[in-house]
Amino acid sequence: MTTEQPRLMRAGQAMAIATMVSRATGFVRTLALVMALGLGTRLLDVYTIANVTPNVIYELVLGGALASVVVPLLVRAAADDGDGDLFAQRLLSLVVYGLAAVVMATIVAAPYIVDFYAPGFNAAQRHVAIVFTRYFMPQILFYGVSATLAAVLNARNRFASPMWAPVANNLIVIATALAFLLLGGDGRLDSLTQEQTLLLSIGTSAGVAAQMVILAVASRGAGFPLRLRADLRGIGVRRIAAMAGWTLLSVVAAQASFTLVTRLTSKAGPGAVSVYTNAYTLFQLPYAVIAVTVITGILPRMSRAAAENRLTDVISDLSRSLRLTAAMLAPVAAGLIVLGPRLTTLLFDHGNASPAAARLTGSVLAAYGLALVPFAGYQIALRVFYALGDTRTPALASVGVSMGFAATSTVAARFFHGPDLVIALAACNTLTYAAGFALTVHVLRRKIGRIDGHRILNTLTRILAAASVAGVAAAVTVHALAPAGTAGSLLAIVTVSAMLAGLFTLGARVLRISELNALTAALRRTSH
Repeated sequence: MTTEQPRLMRAGQAMAIATMVSRATGFVRTLALVMALGLGTRLLDVYTIANVTPNVIYELVLGGALASVVVPLLVRAAADDGDGDLFAQRLLSLVVYGLAAVVMATIVAAPYIVDFYAPGFNAAQRHVAIVFTRYFMPQILFYGVSATLAAVLNARNRFASPMWAPVANNLIVIATALAFLLLGGDGRLDSLTQEQTLLLSIGTSAGVAAQMVILAVASRGAGFPLRLRADLRGIGVRRIAAMAGWTLLSVVAAQASFTLVTRLTSKAGPGAVSVYTNAYTLFQLPYAVIAVTVITGILPRMSRAAAENRLTDVISDLSRSLRLTAAMLAPVAAGLIVLGPRLTTLLFDHGNASPAAARLTGSVLAAYGLALVPFAGYQIALRVFYALGDTRTPALASVGVSMGFAATSTVAARFFHGPDLVIALAACNTLTYAAGFALTVHVLRRKIGRIDGHRILNTLTRILAAASVAGVAAAVTVHALAPAGTAGSLLAIVTVSAMLAGLFTLGARVLRISELNALTAALRRTSH
């Protein structure tokens, strides 16, 4: 084992803590919204579609480029002239001017946007969705400014602040949900008052605005002078557009998949949209805490190594990232598969939520659990291409994944309906991300010659074996425990999680998975 493994993990500890707090408050936010608006209700479906739409439009217009292209550009701009402030200021100005225009256009086009994403909504749902959407559209600008400032901080090796900022967003939305309950909100669309509508609309967008303000303060603290510039010359708009062009294709492909999901789930019955969305949110938690932490820390390193033509270091970072991430995520994936319905019953079966919808969310989560490791591996592999300045290959890979999902989900929609379709859609994602990971790694190997493939494959095989044995034993135990319900679910989660962790650790030691030893050592150092 090299000394880089513990160094990488130590560098990621602060980010992991910030991400865990952010995601923990994010879950409290999800729980608060479910209690207030009611999982399985038409109101939560309307709120979900309206609140996700600004994210979708932002990603289509700019988000993909900012996420994967701008950090390497900022790093190289600073390396070229020793001061990337002017470049960053012009970039921030471009984002503000461009997205402000997008906000105004989308507010006007709100009815058409709602009709496009949710053709299954009835007249009452459509009306409320349009109102929400118009209030939520300024979030597009807030997201863009936040992402730009986060990229500036990451390029300066300030990783923790951008991960703390969403906490403010979550806390404000939690307060909004609680205030909605205090105003007598019961989760019924037909009883929603104008005051309640304004509270949800303004409170939700205020959360995103607060996130932006915190990043602005952090940027000033890092020495970045916040200033909008009228002169955008020298920013290399054509270069950014050329690099982001392929990224935009990737984003369009991903959003096409999202659109297909929302259109299908909006027709799958009341609550189907929010069931699918909440299952995906749960699925994203371990990915965000573990894989996103690794990706955020490794991208600037790989970008610098690629810029200096240190290909061996790029390969080393890729191999280490894949192996460590898989070792951490595999037992979590087994837990999601085995405990999905128990976990969501414990989390969501409260307030205005429907018990049946809570259990369905768990079944969708279990199907998503199978995708956790390949999805993380796929995302890590894509970052290598971005570090090498190649945005074309990730875009084509994303198109391939999206086409695979479109094909499998279209077939699934012919054979499954209602709740079964929602579960089938999550399974389709699993299949396509597994294929996408395999294909991306193959293309990457052909591009750079070698990727430490034998070691990666050997480690992933042993990790999968240890997780599978532990998962089977955990599944048998779950069926032997008390039936689902809040108390039974809590008992199952505590008992089976401990068993699964213990069995996976034992299996990892028997199979000599060295990454587990590195993780254990890092945790011991942290505790001291």
